[in-house]
Amino acid sequence: MSSQPDLPTALQPGRPGARRWLRRHRADLAVGLDSLSADVGRLETWGSDLADRMLAGHRLLVAGNGGSAAEAQHLTAELVGRFEGERVPLAAISLHAETSSLTAIVNDYGQDEMFARQVAAHGRPGDVLLCLSTSGSSANVLVAARRGRELGLTTWALTGPAPNPLAALCDDALTVPAESTSTVQEVHLVAVHTLCAAIDARVEQHDAGRVAGVRAATRAGSRTGART
Repeated sequence: MSSQPDLPTALQPGRPGARRWLRRHRADLAVGLDSLSADVGRLETWGSDLADRMLAGHRLLVAGNGGSAAEAQHLTAELVGRFEGERVPLAAISLHAETSSLTAIVNDYGQDEMFARQVAAHGRPGDVLLCLSTSGSSANVLVAARRGRELGLTTWALTGPAPNPLAALCDDALTVPAESTSTVQEVHLVAVHTLCAAIDARVEQHDAGRVAGVRAATRAGSRTGART
């Protein structure tokens, strides 16, 4: 006989609990991804706009709590590093990642200011603030969005189902009509990667245009030299 105690039914491997959860999650994920596919034009627009801004010297600030903080840092890592292809590094900051500043702000000003004060420190007109919240009602993210708009930043949101306060507050929003927080977070990650692909495509267009301009100038110079 086994000396191991029997596990509760819900914890036994292979029991229907996990299967039921995955079945429901898969259906919920399909709804979220279908919605994202239908709204992919928004991400293409964001990507082109953001690439133009960052190549002109502006930056992206990203704010989110918990799983959304992980998504924020995932995005900025792809931009400062790279996504799928080689390109110039792009200026992007996750506002939760500066832990000494974050804890000092929370201690001195309260948790609602944890992102907003950093927006005031780092943000400039022309920059973009991307706010992530599965509920769309996180107080500290809402305060950051308001501060960003007051300071002339463009504000975008990735949220769960609409309507919600954050989507209403920001200049533009992509909302995910999924039932569970985990599904919204997973669809947000796909949205992050799709945004990166759009940014990379726009940067590639800039690079191609610059190369074409140099070649045209070189040919023009050669023709001028031949006539003198």
